[in-house]
Amino acid sequence: MTQQVSTVVLMCGLPGAGKTTYAMGLVRRGFARLSIDELVWQRLGQRDAGLVLRAEAFDRLKEEVRREQRQELVELMLAGRDVVVDYSFWSRAARDDYKALVESHGCRWELVHLKADRATLERRLEVRNGVEGANAVTVDEALFNRYLANFEDPSGEGEQVVVQPST
Repeated sequence: MTQQVSTVVLMCGLPGAGKTTYAMGLVRRGFARLSIDELVWQRLGQRDAGLVLRAEAFDRLKEEVRREQRQELVELMLAGRDVVVDYSFWSRAARDDYKALVESHGCRWELVHLKADRATLERRLEVRNGVEGANAVTVDEALFNRYLANFEDPSGEGEQVVVQPST
């Protein structure tokens, strides 16, 4: 009997682009979902954990969670599960690292890049910033501008681009 080859979907996009909404659609189709925000929320029970912990401690916690979820991803692939990794994958290096990990386990990856214009992202973040929950981490203007400055748009990486309608 042949083992099912897992598909691992790597979500990519700026805050407010719709990554989690897209990922939850995959969950409804049977995908397992990995989310740093949700695990940090479970551990701290805080909407804006980054405001509760000093920046260094928060970054350490996120890196610890990322390592744990990386191992969980391997376990899910070995079990033949399809997985959506609901991160921003803002850097090409991170995307390449995860693609290599997936391929090294004989699985296939899909890179889904969700795009929206700045005005749409800002409107979505304004709404999200008023919501409680693990998937509603506050992104203020300074943080949003930092994301914009550092985000590396995928190009020629085998990405599937999903352009969000202006709202």
